[in-house]
Parts: sequence; structure tokens; C-alpha cells
Amino acid sequence: MGFENINLLYSFSGLAIGIIVGLTGVGGGSLMTPLLVLLFGIHPATAVGTDLLYAAATKTVGTAVHGRNKSVNWRIVGRLATGSIPATLATFAVMQALGAQSSKGGVLAFLLGAVLLVTATTLLFRAQIVEFLGQRVKTADEGLVAFLTVLTGVVLGVLVTTTSVGAGAIGVTALLVLYPSLPTLRIVGSDIAHAVPLTLISGLGHWYLGDVDFLLLATLLIGSIPGIIIGSLLAPRLPERALRMLLAVILVLVSLKLMGVF
Repeated sequence: MGFENINLLYSFSGLAIGIIVGLTGVGGGSLMTPLLVLLFGIHPATAVGTDLLYAAATKTVGTAVHGRNKSVNWRIVGRLATGSIPATLATFAVMQALGAQSSKGGVLAFLLGAVLLVTATTLLFRAQIVEFLGQRVKTADEGLVAFLTVLTGVVLGVLVTTTSVGAGAIGVTALLVLYPSLPTLRIVGSDIAHAVPLTLISGLGHWYLGDVDFLLLATLLIGSIPGIIIGSLLAPRLPERALRMLLAVILVLVSLKLMGVF
């Protein structure tokens, strides 16, 4: 790959989204995939596949930074992966059996928009969701919490494999409900760490299906790797509520566009 093939606009997009992911654990698939589809005209299937490998590489760097800051709970990561990895493999088996190929761009775009709308809802109403569900989980024993964490992994495995969206906002919200005594920074760090094997396996599956653009992937990573380092280093110092609210509003607009509402 020569430097003449690098689109700096892709790299700057990767830088901005990398910073957001490092700060909040949210925004990778939620922003990058629709950005590739709507702004750059990339086919939805290629956008999902490329974004998954992009996320795997980016979040590996974020995990290293959060791990160094001791903000990863590896027990939670293991529980999530116990559900998400089998769910990812099963989803690919179903996709192959149904012949889910790149021609289904319109269906994939609509599904992506629907999941983005759910993601935006969890961002906008995270406090209310956590308070409402947290009261019901608070008295649960450790065994039930472990089971619900694995079940959360299953849901994330299906969502991320089909749309590349959900590991951040939905995953973080679920963990806040299940582990209310854990600091938010450790929730974010654990969510980012879990996203690494999930997005890597999902991305390799999409590569097998032919839905990965490696030149685009490399161009995005040029910006995103330094971006997530910056965001992860700033995360302990900056409030993320205002950024999360802005992100939610953007996701609502993007989701409605993908679903053909306007």
C-alpha cells in the first residue's frame, strides 16, 4: 500500500472516533459503520466487516492502556466472552445457511439503523435504565449475576456480528446494571477488553464472506490507534456525560436516515 492510496479523510475520521471510544467505550461501530455507509458511500456489508476488524485493532490498544491503568475486570470479560463467542459463531452459521451475502445491503442498512436507535436510547436514558433494572438486580445472588452477564454476551455476539454495533453503549449499560458497585471507568475498560475477541472473531467471519476492505481498514487505523490512546489516557480525567448525550442525538438522526425515515 503506497501513501498515494491513503485517504486522509478516513484517517481523520478514525482519529476522532478512536478518541471517543477511548473516552467512553462507545462510538466504534455506532459511529464508524454509519459514517462509512452514509458519508463515504461504502456498501453496508463491507462497512460492517471492515469496521469489525478496525474495532478489534483499535480496542486492543485501548485494552492495553486500560489494563495498565488497572481498569479492567477480567472476570467480567471472561463471563461476557463465554456468551458472545459461541453466539458469534452460531450467528455466522445461520448467516451462511440463509445465504446472507452482500446483496442484502438494504436489509442490512435497515437493521443497522434499528440497532443504532436502541443504542441511542440506552445512551439517552442510561441513568433511568440502570436505576430501574438495578433495583431488581441488586438483590440477585452471584450465580444469577454471572448467568445474566453470560446472557448479555450472547445478545452482544448476535448484534455485533450482524451490525458491528452494540458492544459499547448496550454492553456498558448492561454492566452498569449488573455491577452497580463497580466504578464506571472499570466498566468501560472491561467492555473495551471484551470487544477485542468479539470483534476479531466477527471480523474474521466477515473476511471469510468477502466483506472486508483491507486498504480502507489500514487507512482508518492510521488515525484510530493514536486516537484511542489519547482517549484512554484522558478517560480518568474528563466527564463523559455531555459527550454521551451528543453522541446519542447523532445516533438517532443517523439511525432514522439508515431506516429511510428521511
